[in-house]
Amino acid sequence: MHKVIFDTDPGVDDAMALLFLHRHPAIDLVGITTVFGNASIETTTRNALFLKQAWNIPAPVAKGSGETLDPDRPHVGWPTGIHGDDGLGNIGVPAEIDLPLDPRCAHRFIIDTVRANPGDVTLVAVGRMTNLARALRADPEIARLVRSVVIMGGAFDVTGNITPAAEANIHGDTEAADAVMTAPWPVAVIGLDVTTKTVMSRAMLSDIAERGGRPARLLSDISQFYIDFYEHHVDDGMIVHDSCACVYVVAPELFQTRGGAIRVICGGIADGQTLQKPDGRLFPPNAWDDFPSQQTCVGIDADAVLKLIGDTLANGS
Repeated sequence: MHKVIFDTDPGVDDAMALLFLHRHPAIDLVGITTVFGNASIETTTRNALFLKQAWNIPAPVAKGSGETLDPDRPHVGWPTGIHGDDGLGNIGVPAEIDLPLDPRCAHRFIIDTVRANPGDVTLVAVGRMTNLARALRADPEIARLVRSVVIMGGAFDVTGNITPAAEANIHGDTEAADAVMTAPWPVAVIGLDVTTKTVMSRAMLSDIAERGGRPARLLSDISQFYIDFYEHHVDDGMIVHDSCACVYVVAPELFQTRGGAIRVICGGIADGQTLQKPDGRLFPPNAWDDFPSQQTCVGIDADAVLKLIGDTLANGS
C-alpha cells in the first residue's frame, strides 16, 4: 500500500486524479491538502470538501496556502476558461459544504503526518508547490522522512503551456518549485513531456461514466467544460495531466525517466522554466552542483496509462 497525501487545487483534472487515488486498491489516501491555483484557496478548498462528500472519501482535508512563497510575486489570474468559474466545470457547486476541515494548516498537516509515518508517506502534488515548500521551511528534516514526492508540473524537452518556457503549476510559484526540486528527498516530475501524450477521448469518458456508477457520472459532468476547452488543442477529448502523476505512484514502469539535478528559473522571460542537468554530463561549476539527482519523465506508455486510469475510475476499489 502507498500512503498518499494529495496536494491539489481542484480543478477538473484534479478531480479525476482524486477519484483515481480514492478508488485504486493500492492507495491509502491519508490526507488532502489544498492550494490556490486553478481557483482561489477558498474555492479549491470548498471543491475538495465537495468531492470528499460526494465520493464519501474518509481522508481529512487541510486548507493550504493562498499566496506564493514570495508574497511579492505578481498574481496570475484564475484559469476560468479551462476549469470554469467554480473550478469544477461550472456544475453548480454549493457555496458552502457542511464538512469540517482539519484544524491544521496544510503544511503542518504534511509535517505531522510524515513524522507519524516515517518512510511511508508519498506526497503527490498536482498544483503549485507552495505547501510543500512551506513544510520544508518549517521542518527541513521531513525531507529525509518522506518516501517520495511525485509532481505534476514542468516542461523539460517541450515548450510550456502558460509561456513558451513554463508550465502553469511551476510558473505559479517558481520559488516554491525550486525549493522542492532541490530538497534532499526523492522527486519524480511528471510534466508536459509525457502528460500531453495522454488524451482521454469522449468515448472513453462516457464508458467510464457508464461503468463507474454515480461517482464516475459526476466526474463526467465535471469534465465536460474541460473537454470543450481542449477542442482547440487535441482532436478528441482531454489531456489528463494530474492522473498521470497518480499512475506513476502505482505503475512507474509505464514511464521512462532521466536522472539529474533540477532547477527552476525564478524571474526574467524564462520565469518558471524547469531545467535538468542530466547525470553524467560534465559542466564547469554551476548552480546545479551539489543538489540531488531527481527523476524527470521523458517517455510514457500512454495507452497503458489511460487503460489503468479508466479501469480504476470505472471499477472502484
